[in-house]
Amino acid sequence: MRHTSLTRLASATLCALAAVSLLTAADTRKPTTQWLARPSEAARIARVEAGLSPVALPGEQTRRLSLQEWMALYKIPGLSIAVFDKGSLVWARGHGVKQSGGTDPVTPNTLFQAASISKPVTTLAVLHHAEKLGWSLDGNINDQLVSWKVPDNEYTKEQKVTLRRLLSHSAGTTVHGFKGYAANEPVPTLRQVLDGEKPANSAPVRVDTVPGTLTRYSGGGTLIVQQLLMDQLHQPFPRIMREGVLAPLGLKHSTYEQPLPKKLQPLAATGTRSGGASVEGRWHTYPELAAAGLWTTPTDLARIALEVSKAWNGESQRVLSQSMAKQMLTRQSESFGLGFQLHPGKEWFSHGGGNEGFKCFLMAFADSGSGVAIMTNSDDGWRIFERLTASVATEYGWKGFTAEPDSPSMTADLLVRLEGTDAAIAWLKERRRTAPEETLSSGILNDIGYSLLRGGKVADAVKVFEANVELYPEDANTHDSLGEAYLEVGRKDEAITRYKKSLELNPKNDHTARMLEELGASSSK
Repeated sequence: MRHTSLTRLASATLCALAAVSLLTAADTRKPTTQWLARPSEAARIARVEAGLSPVALPGEQTRRLSLQEWMALYKIPGLSIAVFDKGSLVWARGHGVKQSGGTDPVTPNTLFQAASISKPVTTLAVLHHAEKLGWSLDGNINDQLVSWKVPDNEYTKEQKVTLRRLLSHSAGTTVHGFKGYAANEPVPTLRQVLDGEKPANSAPVRVDTVPGTLTRYSGGGTLIVQQLLMDQLHQPFPRIMREGVLAPLGLKHSTYEQPLPKKLQPLAATGTRSGGASVEGRWHTYPELAAAGLWTTPTDLARIALEVSKAWNGESQRVLSQSMAKQMLTRQSESFGLGFQLHPGKEWFSHGGGNEGFKCFLMAFADSGSGVAIMTNSDDGWRIFERLTASVATEYGWKGFTAEPDSPSMTADLLVRLEGTDAAIAWLKERRRTAPEETLSSGILNDIGYSLLRGGKVADAVKVFEANVELYPEDANTHDSLGEAYLEVGRKDEAITRYKKSLELNPKNDHTARMLEELGASSSK
């Protein structure tokens, strides 16, 4: 993942192009789209942006949408992309605007929250110091921790939490991810997050399965790595990351500082909810720095991927030796190396990320030093990653990455956006009737319903949740969700009925029981 020299980038052309019309109906003028590239790449960039795989709705001819049209469809205000090929960064480009309804354009230097891509970057730092200082990847992590220890229990009697297991999501630790803290909320310390103490809004990080026996994504485990680095190096985590990774690689648009320093805030994009509303306060703060705290650009992420590729090929040792890079990109658990996700049968490594209002994706081929980094300021940004990455791969001739056919979930969502709620419901009902062997979960309509709720389309959301109860009457969650929708439109009695049915189907649903209590309705009635 990395590295094109600054002199090479300085010699590139910085151009301002007329922006495409997109984003939201509230825009009063077109923003400027800026890009950084060799002039020879212009035609290839145009083909990438026009070459996303088409929409194939049931019973209709396929239709092609440009990147800009896909952004408009999903109400993604801004997108930034960097493409690297054969060991060099070849172009970076910003699309759209930094805030929904605004006119300030996204540029290659616009900062986005990298969310969980923070984890493999943290992994670079800890592996660097492990090599330099002789830390064991396989010893009991509690032997290296000082100010906080992983609480031992029956699961850790024989198998221990180790650095290798933490970095490969196989240490048995809890807490999948973090939702951050809104602008008006108090922010906990790392110790408070690890122990689930207020004002932390996440559960304690604990071991609840035998280490080494299960691959399970754990942002909580990455926080143990953060504590290790701070305990051993006696420095604030942002400084550890700056001195160990960011500065050696010349990443001038990246920081782990949270909250984001005021001097950098004008460079940052504003997070956006599904439906197009901005995150209150622009973004959330993430004290879970190692797991979710990185602010960066696709260009800097591309440099990281290039550096990993060069280390893997024995062409650089600025952060990792070749042997350590080989370990990083060798499967250590079911689907992870050290930090990066590895894909069975695929020659590329990757990681995605999602914080409140931000989605991003990074993938690269280690052998060729080719790949792409994409960052968006939208909860729905992920919906175009596969199409856009496949278009880049096709243009540059990368073998092994192609866009998969749209899933039933994606098709249903596209039907809602292009044909309306009734069309999506009718298609799912027909699909269940004609293809009973296909796995169609209640989660498809449930996700669509909540997306409609967030977008203010309450009547359509109610319709979707009602259809979901009809299709999956024995699913407790469908009734719970419909109850929530009924509450949204003031239908309290019907909401209570649905909550009671949900609790009948799942007596252990604490949320439903709590809602009934708040509504003044006994769950026994």
